[in-house]
Amino acid sequence: MAATKTLTQREDLRNSINVKSFEVPRHGTATLYGYDIRVRVDRGHLILEDGIGSNRRCARLPRVGHGLRRLVVIGADGFVSLAALRWLADQDAAFVMLERNGRVLTTTGPVRSSDARLRRAQALALQSGVALRIVRELIDQKIAGQARVARDKLRDSNLAQTIEQHRTSVKSVETMHELHMLESAAATAYWSGWQMVSINFPNSDLPRVPDHWKSFRARRSPISGSQRVAADPVNAILNYLYALLESEARLAVAALGLDPGLGFLHLDTPSRDSLASDVMEPVRPHVDAFVLDWIGRAPLKREWFFEQRDGNCRLMGTFTELLCETVSTWRIAVAPIAERVARLLWQTTLKSKSQPMPPTRLTQRLKREAKGAPSLPVERKPRPQNICQRCGSHISPRKTYCFSCGVATSTERLLDVARQGRIIAVSPEVNARRAEKTRGHNLARWGWAASSQPAWLTNEFYETTIYPLLATIPRSTISNALSVSKTYAGEIRTGRSLPHPRHWQALAKLVGASPKS
Repeated sequence: MAATKTLTQREDLRNSINVKSFEVPRHGTATLYGYDIRVRVDRGHLILEDGIGSNRRCARLPRVGHGLRRLVVIGADGFVSLAALRWLADQDAAFVMLERNGRVLTTTGPVRSSDARLRRAQALALQSGVALRIVRELIDQKIAGQARVARDKLRDSNLAQTIEQHRTSVKSVETMHELHMLESAAATAYWSGWQMVSINFPNSDLPRVPDHWKSFRARRSPISGSQRVAADPVNAILNYLYALLESEARLAVAALGLDPGLGFLHLDTPSRDSLASDVMEPVRPHVDAFVLDWIGRAPLKREWFFEQRDGNCRLMGTFTELLCETVSTWRIAVAPIAERVARLLWQTTLKSKSQPMPPTRLTQRLKREAKGAPSLPVERKPRPQNICQRCGSHISPRKTYCFSCGVATSTERLLDVARQGRIIAVSPEVNARRAEKTRGHNLARWGWAASSQPAWLTNEFYETTIYPLLATIPRSTISNALSVSKTYAGEIRTGRSLPHPRHWQALAKLVGASPKS
């Protein structure tokens, strides 16, 4: 049977596809999302393609000067060629694949040689007792970070003190079970302080925002009964950032020659790298602080999230690309912790004198100390995009509203202030002060005698000599000299009001006018 003829694509459909070129960001992390994702090699160049519908993006990276350090792929619709994986390995660039719900699917990094003695020490850590020491240090750092977040970000000193009390008991426990109980108690107190955190959205998005999205209710999801399957935006952001942190922890421990799946704090499960989960625990409070800074500085946009039929809150691809900018921050934060774990394990091995400790491949600490160089600088975390609190459009930093919304907000604020001013102006207290002030001016006017005025200080002298010089005198100075309001002082300076003759002598002294002048 003859094969059917292949249908040709319509010319108007081919022309409707909009392909945009993009470059690797300054932080070195490229994020691909959407459908029909393609990562391949063409004539020595790495080709990256992604997009949704007719909107496509494409990047062509050479082997020199590309700046790529991490390639993050979100989703499983597309392909990655073997030549592309080889290209990434040759360039010491890591590959991370995440599911759309934030779960880490796979990570690959630069190939490093592993030391069998270090892995054997890792396998025997529970028998040698070093596992308890490692877990104690990890939990101590995690609880200390939670107390710092409670004090500095949540502004709750009592909560921070409660968490610190759990930390003081970490050094005295002798079993893994007791450490788990302390960690659980500190986490329960820590996440209870998040219930006061409010989530802001632009005013234009509020009609489309569910009520349970406007506040943080609990870390445990009402859908799954665990931290998975988030039901609100903040938990969805936390889960995604934790996934990025987990991928960096995997790459860190693998680069040091350790087994990512053989941990100490987390139980062994088929679908989890327990050691990577252990190493990332002290960095979790850093992620929490970043999220609190984000939602505290700028509102979240409704278009960054979507809700599934079961209530699961998920992140849009454009928003995940923004969050992937934090990868370098978590890489720097987790590196010294992974090296500390490797060093503690190395101390239990039968090592030679020529190699007293494992190399610090991640931080280059030993090399820096040998050269007398300063410690590794901490990379600044990316700031959230500043958006208008009314319409949600992007605006420049240090602003609250865009130009059009700013005008409308200022007008509303002025009208509200004017309304309040009119109400206050007719209040009994203000009327009483006004009557007392008027009574004082009337008494001063009635007690003044024209005979006490100098002969040369006439109406003509005031208009020709004193009044022109008042233009250089501040309104507040005139108000203090005459004991009148600033409004009336401004009218005197501009000539809209003629002051009473009893004020002429004080004004003449103020401007330095005399008969000789």
